[in-house]
Amino acid sequence: MITDPRPRSIARRSEYDRSDQMATLAIPDDNKLHALALKIESALSSESKKQVQAACNSFLEEAADLFNVIQPKVRVLDARPVRVYERGSSELFGDYHPDTALIRVWMRTAVQKRVTSFGTFLSTICHEFCHHLDMRGIGFPNSFHTRGFYERAAVLYHCCRDTPLRRLVWRSLPRGRWRIDWAQMRQPRR
Repeated sequence: MITDPRPRSIARRSEYDRSDQMATLAIPDDNKLHALALKIESALSSESKKQVQAACNSFLEEAADLFNVIQPKVRVLDARPVRVYERGSSELFGDYHPDTALIRVWMRTAVQKRVTSFGTFLSTICHEFCHHLDMRGIGFPNSFHTRGFYERAAVLYHCCRDTPLRRLVWRSLPRGRWRIDWAQMRQPRR
């Protein structure tokens, strides 16, 4: 994961910096989101788009209630779209449309059309919900991919998985961008 470049305009840069510095979310001690995430996992194993859609709706209803924002709509789609470039390709796992508060997630891999892993799917739902939360709850006019954004999405993801939170390790890139240093992240904790 790579951050967006820091904007040039002063107003957008100020919003970017505030997002970059906001690295946590207030998560309740109850296990409601974890229980609903397990329902998503069960629905994925059924391979039924209808069941996955219903489980995602239940999850997003609780998440929206928890953070006191309107519930985003969700559309579960089949195989992820893939774009092929001269030097590689990219897949779209999900997206968020702020004008309609719609989250779209794809439940199947692009090439082999297999149901995606639960961890990947849940991470995508959490990521897209954090865009919604940025714009509808925190009040950011934009929802930049900052280090803070990725940290907030990780807090939500680990709450839903009921796994220990690990702070992300970042490596600096040119033009004020950052990327997660996965090699460092995989090192055993001390």
